[in-house]
Amino acid sequence: MKRIYIYIIAFLVTTQLVAQVPQPVGPQSQPILLKGGIAHLGNGQVINNSIVGFENDKLTIVADASSNADVSKYKVVDITGQHVYPGFILPDSQLGIAEVSSIRAMDDTDEVGDMSPNVRSLVAYNTDSKVPPTLRYNGIMVAESTPTGGRISGTSSAMNLEGWNWEDAALKADIAVHMNWPSRMSRRFDFATFSVKREPNKDYSNQVDEVDAFFKSAFSYSKLASKERNLKLEAMGGLFTGEKVLMIHANGAKDIIESVKLAQANSVKKIAVVAGVAALDVSEFLATNNIPVILPNVHDLPDGDDMDVYLPFKLPGLLTKAGVTVALSHNGMIARARNLPFYAGSCVAYGMEKEAALSLITANPAKILGIDSEVGTLEVGKRATLFVSKGDALDMMTNNLSHGFIDGKEIVLDNEQQMLFERYSEKYSKK
Repeated sequence: MKRIYIYIIAFLVTTQLVAQVPQPVGPQSQPILLKGGIAHLGNGQVINNSIVGFENDKLTIVADASSNADVSKYKVVDITGQHVYPGFILPDSQLGIAEVSSIRAMDDTDEVGDMSPNVRSLVAYNTDSKVPPTLRYNGIMVAESTPTGGRISGTSSAMNLEGWNWEDAALKADIAVHMNWPSRMSRRFDFATFSVKREPNKDYSNQVDEVDAFFKSAFSYSKLASKERNLKLEAMGGLFTGEKVLMIHANGAKDIIESVKLAQANSVKKIAVVAGVAALDVSEFLATNNIPVILPNVHDLPDGDDMDVYLPFKLPGLLTKAGVTVALSHNGMIARARNLPFYAGSCVAYGMEKEAALSLITANPAKILGIDSEVGTLEVGKRATLFVSKGDALDMMTNNLSHGFIDGKEIVLDNEQQMLFERYSEKYSKK
């Protein structure tokens, strides 16, 4: 009898926990109209008294509330005074392929091999991960799932942060090939002085030659009419047709220029750079060559001892002013990527106009990733991936989501962090 009681208690506890964990939802069942909100379109425009309607997963109305749009078939949701945003986009992340980095079996980001463009993060994406719901709570609805390691890490995909499996979650598969450019300088920890020393990379030229040879082989392979299948070279083919973007991870200013020129010389159509403050030193080169930049989180210290301590906050604005298309990302612990909107908010505090800063996490990453025809701005015909916040979504103090939609499906915003907060708030609030 005692054992039966234990089973019953365990079942009830498990049922309670499952009920509070967000579950994938079904497709949109009826047209929905968000009325009275302040719509931030993501392209610099704002509609102060808006109506935003969507049906069959697509935006059908984005207009001023005083317009003559026919709204008779819509279920009206009054959001007067609240803010409507396109779903935020997190580029260059390991979301869904890394859960606990210290446990090898829970980290699927780095495949064995140096040149591995055929490695696809898409098929490793775990929709049961507990991290994505914590990002959705702050308005991040789309992420680029990106492999790491090696010289050419693999191919990334754009994923919706909702779905039963990776097939459900895939927004656009195999969008970019990621390359880690060899650094001219290497860093070595000196145990005698307990300091990091920078030394010239003696193998730099050989490493660049290896990359160049691989690109030339891939281009030649793409032109062959009849060939024996080579998965690595085949995965590079989209770079020469413009179907994929080459994402170059580079550290130094000279590294950025050399890597871009090598890619251009090898007929790569679309190029983006993932870099930090070094991008500022070559901003004119990047703007002239129409090379966008993905920056790491701005909540960081500058690289050099003699740099302005506020430079990371100012960097997106300075690059934008120089004519470079900029998107914000995150490096480090993946769970902290939920702060992405507040990185954009910090850029506002250090000189950027608010709607321009919003573009850093909406329109700009969508354009860089090649998904701007689907998401990134609130425009008729695009996917109904958006959210409503009671306050300014770029402000940590006031951002408070009331509704969230991915492809028109209203998602559950609560997650395990909210569950634990409520659990222990109740426990310790009792006298």
